[in-house]
Amino acid sequence: MARNTFKEDEIVAQENKFNLARFRRLGKYIRAHRRLFITTLLFTLLSSTLGLLAPYLTMLILDYAIPDRNVPMVLIIAAFMLFTICLNTFFMRYRMDAMARVGQGIIKDLRYDLFVHLQSLPFSFFDSRPHGKILVRVVNYINSLSEMMSGGLMNLVTDLFSLGIIVGMMLIIDVRLTLYAMAGIPFLMLAVFVIRVKNRRAWVIFSAKQSNLNAYIHESIAGVKITQSFTREEENQKVFAEVSRNVWRAWMNGIRVQFLLWPSVENIGSLAVAFLYIMGVSLIAGEMLTIGVLMAFIGYIWRFWMPINNIAGFYNTLVTNMSYLELIFETLDEPVLVKDRPGAKEMPEIQGKVEFQNVCFSYDEGVQILNNVNFTCNPGDSIALVGPTGAGKTTIVNLISRFYEIQSGRVLVDGFDIADAKLASLRSQMGIMLQDSFLFSGTIMDNIRYSRLDATDEEVINAAKAVCAHDFIIEMEKGYETEVNERGSRLSVGQRQLISFARALLADPRILILDEATSNIDTRTEKALQEGLHRLLKGRTSFIIAHRLSTIQHADMIMVVDKGDIAEKGNHDELMALKGDYYNLVMAQ
Repeated sequence: MARNTFKEDEIVAQENKFNLARFRRLGKYIRAHRRLFITTLLFTLLSSTLGLLAPYLTMLILDYAIPDRNVPMVLIIAAFMLFTICLNTFFMRYRMDAMARVGQGIIKDLRYDLFVHLQSLPFSFFDSRPHGKILVRVVNYINSLSEMMSGGLMNLVTDLFSLGIIVGMMLIIDVRLTLYAMAGIPFLMLAVFVIRVKNRRAWVIFSAKQSNLNAYIHESIAGVKITQSFTREEENQKVFAEVSRNVWRAWMNGIRVQFLLWPSVENIGSLAVAFLYIMGVSLIAGEMLTIGVLMAFIGYIWRFWMPINNIAGFYNTLVTNMSYLELIFETLDEPVLVKDRPGAKEMPEIQGKVEFQNVCFSYDEGVQILNNVNFTCNPGDSIALVGPTGAGKTTIVNLISRFYEIQSGRVLVDGFDIADAKLASLRSQMGIMLQDSFLFSGTIMDNIRYSRLDATDEEVINAAKAVCAHDFIIEMEKGYETEVNERGSRLSVGQRQLISFARALLADPRILILDEATSNIDTRTEKALQEGLHRLLKGRTSFIIAHRLSTIQHADMIMVVDKGDIAEKGNHDELMALKGDYYNLVMAQ
């Protein structure tokens, strides 16, 4: 699996064509900072204009002031040039600061929009992608855009403006020399045309290889315990070396192609200047040109090729970052499959009646997971879902919280179709504890309070006591203020589950969903936990998924889920008397 890491993404990246419309979308982020952007641009253009006067002023000194021995004219021009240098220094300082603020503001807005969008994407998006490939888009790719956003766009506008001023000044001074100076432009256009396609393709491939590397690193870190348990370190090192080599090769190929453009501009520019010297000297010899005009042209021709060189550098940066930008906007364009429908209403205060009416659902087209599921549970009932792995138990509870959209049928809560409810108003009245107990970096207190940020310390402690977590928490070095590592790695699996349980119960939900909530808790703790749950589940509708059937014998209704349908339902005694699937499951245990 690892040796063929994400080859499909690389193929897609190579075939993906640049979409100019995506680049235009950057305009939305620039417009948010347009006032500072325009102010900076005006200062930059003024600075550029002042800087371009120097060759013309040099011509005036050489052709007029010195031959006429006009000392005041020399002093005035020299004082003006000194003034422009000081003014440019001030403009440059302001420009650098303002460009950094504009660029980083754009990056901040783009990263924020990407993070917010990721928060709203359905579970199916994260189920089908390595988390490392998602992470690299939020961090690495956006960071790579920083240089282009901070100065590239501003410099591009400035360089284009400078080119216009330079060409205008050259035409004013001498049209004939201007045409000589432009002789290298056709050769430059040919070089750009040849290089640009290879350049973009090389960096698109590099971005795909880099994404693969990040995904493999993330996967390897997350699974390091399994790696060490099966002594796979050496094999993983070989795979990593291969993936890393692919990144290195892609980078070197991109660099080789990228640096074809810069020498092309330099060489063509140098040849153009040399050609201008030859033609200028011949014209001076024929008394058809003055030394001042030639010196002014030499100054302008170097200034002419400087912005072209800068534009070529920006083009390289643009090509490098366009593949990143495309992948960022591709993520932003991922459809939010589960969202508030037009006219969605606030979910009224939930009493707890839940109905499934002919519900059909599939994760992938053509593979039916639930097939015409029907059941009704009343407020305050505890519903246990049992059955073989993959039968659809977790899918049922996920649909109650509307984590996925059903293909047909209806899910009703208190007679209200949840498809017509605002998601936040629905989910805020539910508590969910999954089998994989996830804890965030921070204190134990923060993790329990995560479900209700306005909860007092006393309420947090009471929730912990109710699920038998209080005793082991106060025995830790800082009690509730003890820091837990990422994913709660300092705690045992059972301790993490108990803290997750306290977090779910603190939300005071009207519907409580427990997906294998007690699977990693020892028998003694489980007995104590059941006593607390008996009090806390009273008056709440609860859905409990459990493979350990001893934990759900007192449920009001037990539903046996098999092959996407409800095979049996009733309480423990009724199903045991039936001697069907449930009876066989109990006897097997």
